[in-house]
Amino acid sequence: MIFADRQDAGRQLAKALSAYQGRNPLILAIPRGAVPMGKTIAELLGGELDVVLVRKLTSPYSSEFALGAIDESGWAYIADYAASAGGTPEYLEQEKQRQMATLRERRAQYTPLHPPIDPAGRIVIIIDDGLATGSTMIAALHATRAKKPARLICAVPVSPPDTLEKVRPLCDELVCLHAPWDFRAVGQFYMNFNQVSDDEVVEVLRKH
Repeated sequence: MIFADRQDAGRQLAKALSAYQGRNPLILAIPRGAVPMGKTIAELLGGELDVVLVRKLTSPYSSEFALGAIDESGWAYIADYAASAGGTPEYLEQEKQRQMATLRERRAQYTPLHPPIDPAGRIVIIIDDGLATGSTMIAALHATRAKKPARLICAVPVSPPDTLEKVRPLCDELVCLHAPWDFRAVGQFYMNFNQVSDDEVVEVLRKH
């Protein structure tokens, strides 16, 4: 399965989530890539759009490889392989502080005029444009569950099967359109996987 772009993936996910159409679900997108997809899903389901801010804790050897993730409260998920991939306690503490600073900057930039929409008692659908290690989704689900939604759904277009098993216990429902065994990277399953800019995120959120 190949998606044309994030909007195409969003339309296909909205079909899979059609049971929530007209029930005013809160769509929480993980920036930046999932925000254009979240816009499409929110419009098709008649829901609200906001962001859930989490950041990867990256490896000292690769900025793309996640050793875990952190949310705005400072809670961090650390993968079981982190120590063997360069994640010493000292490095992880420094990385947490670095990513928390980025989270504060993004909150100020993305939603300067209103606080985050409260998920309490809501149907909440957390989306990303795909999962790899699952670290950021794990942090996003943990952060949102703490705010007591009525129902918590994780929805993604693509993920490796083992990652789905990591996130499944953290949500009430898991929707994934494609779980290939030959997964190498999320971008492998998109014809157009251009990077989403901060300006694009701000514009989408401003319109919603």
